[in-house]
Amino acid sequence: MRIKQLSGLWIVCIATLMVPGCARHKPVPPEQGYPISSPDIRQVTVTDNFWLPKIRLIHDTTIKYAFEKCIEEGRLENFLIAGKIKKGKTRGKMPFDDTDLYKIIEGASYSLLSAPDPHLEAYLDSIIAIIKIGQEPDGYITTWFTIDPAKPPADWVKPSTHRWENEISSHELYNSGHLFEAAAAHYHATGKKNLLDIATKNADLLVANFRPGRLQKPPGHEIVETGLIKLYQITGKKDYLKLSKYFIDLRGDGTTHPLYGAYNQDSIPLRSESEAVGHAVRAEYVYAAMTDIAAIYQDSAYAHALDRIWSDIVNRKMYITGGVGARHEGESFGVDYELPNLTAYSETCAAIGSVLWNQKMFMLSGQSKYVDIVERTLYNGVISGISADGKMFFYPNPLESDGRFSFNMGKCTRQSWFDCSCCPTNLIRFIPSLPGLIYATRGDTIFANLFISSRVHLENRQGKITLSQQTNYPWDGKIRFNIDPEKKTRLSLRIRVPGWFRGEPTPGNLYTYTASVNPVPDLIVNGKAEEARISDGWLTITREWNKGDIVELSMPMTIRQVATNLYVEGNRNKVAFERGPMVYCAEEIDNKNISSLVVTDQVNLKAKKDIFLGSEVILLTGKTQNDSLLLLPYFLWSNRGVGKMKVWLPHARGMAN
Repeated sequence: MRIKQLSGLWIVCIATLMVPGCARHKPVPPEQGYPISSPDIRQVTVTDNFWLPKIRLIHDTTIKYAFEKCIEEGRLENFLIAGKIKKGKTRGKMPFDDTDLYKIIEGASYSLLSAPDPHLEAYLDSIIAIIKIGQEPDGYITTWFTIDPAKPPADWVKPSTHRWENEISSHELYNSGHLFEAAAAHYHATGKKNLLDIATKNADLLVANFRPGRLQKPPGHEIVETGLIKLYQITGKKDYLKLSKYFIDLRGDGTTHPLYGAYNQDSIPLRSESEAVGHAVRAEYVYAAMTDIAAIYQDSAYAHALDRIWSDIVNRKMYITGGVGARHEGESFGVDYELPNLTAYSETCAAIGSVLWNQKMFMLSGQSKYVDIVERTLYNGVISGISADGKMFFYPNPLESDGRFSFNMGKCTRQSWFDCSCCPTNLIRFIPSLPGLIYATRGDTIFANLFISSRVHLENRQGKITLSQQTNYPWDGKIRFNIDPEKKTRLSLRIRVPGWFRGEPTPGNLYTYTASVNPVPDLIVNGKAEEARISDGWLTITREWNKGDIVELSMPMTIRQVATNLYVEGNRNKVAFERGPMVYCAEEIDNKNISSLVVTDQVNLKAKKDIFLGSEVILLTGKTQNDSLLLLPYFLWSNRGVGKMKVWLPHARGMAN
């Protein structure tokens, strides 16, 4: 192996790089224990006018941009220093800086699944070779600790003399978790074991050390749990699964370790938990892992706890955008109904964590309410975190800005990078994985969960089938499905009818529409109108399908006012506006008198098709008592500089009351 310096970056020369071959493990079924499964991303081709440009933006722009930032800030150099190829001190300011590389690799791997790119694949191989240099001979890998455990990069991390000594703050297991997630994605995308071997070597070290009678402490920041399960699904090694469950079972067990507290979801056993507490991202990650364990082990205690926690969030602790985490302090959930707008934290990473968890809850139960949360969060709380050009980011996502409060790590607009850049790299790892969320299967049932123009190739006991959909969602509620089985096939097509169409902005009673609606979608099968019977949020069509069959669904999008439960003090006498799955907001650049805007029942907003920042969007226009009003989709705000913004607008009727 040769290493040379090129423009400040130490690169492994590809010509001399020996990459392990592509002989694949015989995998455990990807969702073992789940009654519902998602198709492999390679089976899904996205053609969508809304999402495909965002996936391509990550592939074409943001991945390269983020790698360059990592190079500038010493992420790669740390692995060379740890491996004694270079001399120096730890670069960077966070104990989890290693994970930025892992998350970019994960996102790049998902991108390769959808769009093979030999140059990107070769570049990943060179990055992985540098990562390998920083791994200790027995498999340990956390660069700051290997370089100098007595001098952590952040003052809130305790110096250590032993590995995992201060796991509450060291992030050693968090680093491992993102390594495992990246390794699983890279292996699925390429069949190569170069990163997988690094990951399993580290996982074997964890298995050898974390067990009763030895190390009995959970991670300070969760994600290793889901990472271990992904390694188990690839390798079939049950020790990885058992360790994941061990970490979850340890939480709240004061007989095994000094409890970290509610901030770390470590105050009571998770089986007994009934509310979402502490750091929101850590919480969403451990809830996702609990769902895996509930599915694989058929653990009803964890399943019941998850139901209670989920209900607590959607009824008391979730923003209309799907975002979670009210407080800057501790990046945490607040108390019940604590949902401030100006000071909202609503971290991008927490929104991503919510999507990942809710997707698993759907796979466990088949209930549409979880997909409703997935959709709401995708179109609002997740993609608000990245700018239209793919190079500017939000860490928090408030629902109001006064143009002065520096909510975004020192600024009141988007930033190009952060000392803690977990959110940009999390967006990179998540957005290319989106194709895996569109469809799902259970036996002879196909679920159409999200409305994204795409094509999926599936196979069941009756043979192969191709399902495609064409739509201009989220701007239009018309969807056309083409069903093409290789032979006449009897199966059920289960299409989600979104909560926004059924008159429920979100499950539960936290948000309601000010006007009651109970519409029925128009359904046409092979040119013939049929009754659309909806049950539990699903429109199910069971029949024998022939090649060329067509299903057309129309869900007209109207502009709706949303009100909040009166217990949310900051939203009293205010309304927000939605159209379809989109939450809208007012920006000062379009509404000069934004501070005095008051809406009435006569606001009479209309949908207006426009080109905004180079893309087709639907804007909302109308009149307030004294001024014109223009609202844009929330996810697009702050792409035009610093300014005031509001999601929740005062309502004259409410103020009069």
